[in-house]
Amino acid sequence: MEVEPDEDRSQPEINDLAMRVRFSLKEGRIWLDSERVALMHVSTLSALRRELIECLGMDEARGLLSRMGYNSGSRDAVLARKLRPHHSTRDAFLVGPQLRAIQGTAALEPVHLDLDPATGRFSGEFTWHDSFEVDAHIAAYGLSNSPACWMHLGYICGYATGFMGRTITFREVECRAMGSACCRVIGRPIGQWNASEDDLRALQPDNGTRLLGARAEASRRQASPVCTILQATTEEADLVGTSVGFRSVCHMVEKVAQTEATVLLLGETGVGKEMFARMLHRRSRRTGKPFIAVNCAAIPEGLIESELFGVEKGSYTGASGSRPGRFERAAGGTLFLDEVGTLTMTAQIKLLRAIQQKEIERIGDTTIRHVDVRIVGATNADLEMAVDSGQFRADLLYRLNVFPIRIPPLRERRDDIPLLVEHFLQKFAAIHGKAVSGFTESAIGALYEYDYPGNIRELENLIERAVILVENGGMIDVAHLFSSGDRLSSLMMRLVNGELSQGATAELAPQPPGSQALPSPPSLLDNLLKNHPAPLQQVETELMQEAVARCKGNLSKAARLLGVTRPQLAYRLRKRQPV
Repeated sequence: MEVEPDEDRSQPEINDLAMRVRFSLKEGRIWLDSERVALMHVSTLSALRRELIECLGMDEARGLLSRMGYNSGSRDAVLARKLRPHHSTRDAFLVGPQLRAIQGTAALEPVHLDLDPATGRFSGEFTWHDSFEVDAHIAAYGLSNSPACWMHLGYICGYATGFMGRTITFREVECRAMGSACCRVIGRPIGQWNASEDDLRALQPDNGTRLLGARAEASRRQASPVCTILQATTEEADLVGTSVGFRSVCHMVEKVAQTEATVLLLGETGVGKEMFARMLHRRSRRTGKPFIAVNCAAIPEGLIESELFGVEKGSYTGASGSRPGRFERAAGGTLFLDEVGTLTMTAQIKLLRAIQQKEIERIGDTTIRHVDVRIVGATNADLEMAVDSGQFRADLLYRLNVFPIRIPPLRERRDDIPLLVEHFLQKFAAIHGKAVSGFTESAIGALYEYDYPGNIRELENLIERAVILVENGGMIDVAHLFSSGDRLSSLMMRLVNGELSQGATAELAPQPPGSQALPSPPSLLDNLLKNHPAPLQQVETELMQEAVARCKGNLSKAARLLGVTRPQLAYRLRKRQPV
């Protein structure tokens, strides 16, 4: 456990971070390590801030800018773990404040910093003197009764939460916009703040409120000194997020919810398609009516029609009574058809008629029944490809694809991992009656690096398994998380111990057909099987050359396969070239 002295206000050298800024003038791009960034005039940001306030109101503009800062901080937290893997915890954490200075937004000076990611202990205090947000606010509105550094506060909240793997909340206790000499923030874990319910509502994973971005909700909520995090929750309270991809899906759901349009949810297995479908139903005018979910892939082919459209007594052997199908049971409400691409051609024809004419016929019946249901389909398959192969009707696809919404996989919304991890930890600790003190640093690193082929469902299972395995009052380690298979556990342990480079967990995920996976080259395998294996440098050289060859000379793709940056790969290849 590392304890940081209160009086230590020093910061590590910033050169190692400054060297990560690269300019590609021909392409018009600027890179901060592997993240593309952009230079923007402060006057432009100030004008945008003022326009948001005038158009949306003070409270909603504050929430929007705070969320922008939060997402930026979350991304920098992932970067911090990569840029200073062998430094002290304190120096690694200070990557964020130093990146803020490189980005030209503010120079955050540490006053007090005491942290330990393993136990979740955190106490921090920072100051800054030159906030463009304050200057813009004073110029437009004069001195204020509340702090004005909304983006800065959101940034430090998102950064600390991402770095610690649990929700850390900062409050701005002094601000130049209020007449103070400098701006000062204090941060603690969310549970250590003595705050009202309104202060914490936006940060709680289980709050049951509407999207904070919705104007009606924002206008009713009083501004609080706590950073606002956008999240949506369902009745099951498992739909949590703050990433750009998550917010985009929530926005699309809100836009279509009040209409009667058919919706098609697209995404990999485990991304939460049914959760978003339920959210759409509750936002719609049908919220008081039934929500019926059908997994089309789980129903035997011979029963799918009777399950959807119903059956009349005596229509076939074993039909001892009449019963309604899912369409009738969903009358007035929403029918969610998961894995709709697996429907038989006969069922597809009947479904098309039901959508077009709002009429169905039970099996063995001649009576036409009118049904008023809203269809929400979902699939993880490429339906256009299924149409081309003759497995799915084109006219049905056109009917389902009125309003498609793509739900990004978890690997594309890593900003949500800290919130999801803490939410699932609280959920399963309560269900299984366990007291868990937190995650070890290795476990946090593994959770960030893993690619989650099973998406949120897999993350949920990992956390539940870990809660069950960990001793009461103990900390969750990598072995508790990844214990379902020897190969998985071995690779994750090698990753967190530094034996594999970052990005190596792509090896854990199943590769889709036609993808550019990097199998072990035969020459390397032969070396490993020999009694006298080749020197490490030769093995590394062969691996890099094989990666470049398989990517047809594209160094960027080869670097991604090897889990290094393009400049690192190019430098190592140049070093090994004969003089």
